Amino acid sequence: MSAPKGAQAWLGWSGMTHRGKVRSNNEDAFLALVFDGSQAHYLGKAGEAPVDSGDFVFAVSDGMGGAKAGEFASRIAVEKITRLMNRRFRPAGGSPVAKFEGRLLELFSAIHRDLTTIGGSYEECKGMGATLSLCWFTPEWLHIAHVGDSRIYRMQPGGKLCQLSHDHSHVGWLRRSGRISELEARVHPRRNALHQALGAGHQFLEPQVATLEWNCGDRFLLCSDGIVEGLWDRRIEEILGADAPLGGLAPALVTEAVNVSGRDNATAVVVGALKNPESKGKLVKGMVLK
Repeated sequence: MSAPKGAQAWLGWSGMTHRGKVRSNNEDAFLALVFDGSQAHYLGKAGEAPVDSGDFVFAVSDGMGGAKAGEFASRIAVEKITRLMNRRFRPAGGSPVAKFEGRLLELFSAIHRDLTTIGGSYEECKGMGATLSLCWFTPEWLHIAHVGDSRIYRMQPGGKLCQLSHDHSHVGWLRRSGRISELEARVHPRRNALHQALGAGHQFLEPQVATLEWNCGDRFLLCSDGIVEGLWDRRIEEILGADAPLGGLAPALVTEAVNVSGRDNATAVVVGALKNPESKGKLVKGMVLK
């Protein structure tokens, strides 16, 4: 069942990123964006808004490359989204799902081209690349697109944590096929070797795209691998399923992941579908994107 018709459904969200205990810089980036027929706005790190305020886009990117190239790569990825997710990019109302997914494939291809071009043009950016996990909420559907080993999870009321995204690695395939356990995947020597990423010298790109209905009560998590390194799936499930305001969930995930591990940057964005706002706060629109 999709979002309730004739009722004012809301989205709530929170986001947080941390460089961890070891790295000197943060190669992660996240994005919270709303756009309508005239303009786009950055959203704050936490907030709530009715779903008919516009289309909502949330994304997490984890950069890679020497020096500060990884930090640069993830910033390019999220900034490219802000430039393309506008009225010229969104399909006209009533367009079939395939057109939304086609737009996401165009977006990922554009980012891939930019990172590949920059990586081939400057020695200090050689090999630069990024993962990207993206959720695009409309009143009827959730469209997802993903490349790399950042992750998208879904948790329904009373249900179990479900990973929607596929890790684009051999270890990820082994885990999905049941050939290794979560513990074995976490300690596998090639757990960080990706088959696909944006840029990073990858010649071919096949992003995972999908569309699903969302329901009130659903919670979604987008996160970098620093969260997964610090927290077992069962602990992520406990935090995401807690009877707690959405505004505190991303900070809770990041803080605990850094405390437990902290060897990598850690980023989380939590989005929840609400029947009613959890607070009386209104959508606060930040910088208008031209």
